[in-house]
Amino acid sequence: MLKRLTINGLRFYRILRLCSGYALVWGFKNLNSFKTQLKLGRNSLNVVFIGMAMWLAGTNLYGADSLNCRLIGFCNTGGFAGGVYVVDTLAYVVDNGGLFIINVANPSLPIEVGFYDTRGSWGVYVVDTLAYVADGGLRIINVATPASPVEVGFYDTGGYACGVYVVDTLAYVSDGSDGLRIINVANPASLVEVGFYDTSNSARGVYVVDTFAYVADGGDGLRIINVVNPGLPVELGYYNTGGDASGVYVVDTFAYVADGWVGLRIINVANPASPIEVGFYDIGGYACGVYVVDTLAYVAGEYS
Repeated sequence: MLKRLTINGLRFYRILRLCSGYALVWGFKNLNSFKTQLKLGRNSLNVVFIGMAMWLAGTNLYGADSLNCRLIGFCNTGGFAGGVYVVDTLAYVVDNGGLFIINVANPSLPIEVGFYDTRGSWGVYVVDTLAYVADGGLRIINVATPASPVEVGFYDTGGYACGVYVVDTLAYVSDGSDGLRIINVANPASLVEVGFYDTSNSARGVYVVDTFAYVADGGDGLRIINVVNPGLPVELGYYNTGGDASGVYVVDTFAYVADGWVGLRIINVANPASPIEVGFYDIGGYACGVYVVDTLAYVAGEYS
């Protein structure tokens, strides 16, 4: 279930259990839009898709009455859903079986309209007619015709790509033990790595704002990397979160880090060279994703 917590006026909601193998549709009467850490696109349906099940088999997802939430539909992808991105009436869900394209025009009856078999995917980001999939490496799939997705590009990042964030013609890939990879995707058929930064641990999540890439780097916390020159990324600062940084979301001068068993860390990054923790909350479980809307932080994780 979702529980609401209030700390110094800032409200937090936590998802207590996640469902393996399902893209779940939730209706929120009190929200205009919502995304998960795994990059849900803005939509006008006032629905939420949770595709962050990973290895949490056999559990379910519940909603709290205080949010007027209710389960209104689901689509069984058959595997371990790791990421989701929504554009208009289509939800792009990745799991260990591949990329699923689901029509959610009728939230109570989501219908799979397309599928592309990948090795096993954990992150997805969609721009126009292209889906960028973190799939060990980076795969680019043309989804102009949802019923017949076509792979138009692939780049072997060298590590195990867990997440991807796209800005203009550059894809920023969190590549596990191989750190942050920056790939020029202007020509999907001929992808070129233009820069990389070898983070000290395991890059699991990435969020880009202006010329800064914020990387959730596992046991080494939050890394802040200047990417103004993509060919020569430079680390400006870091903060040892003390846990297992798995996801990051940035709003203004604050970075919200899902930090494994340590919970949610809130870090002031106004001075990238000297980040300062300004708040934290122990969610009572393993925090693996976070998304922030206004004054609400939504934390996805495994809970006891």
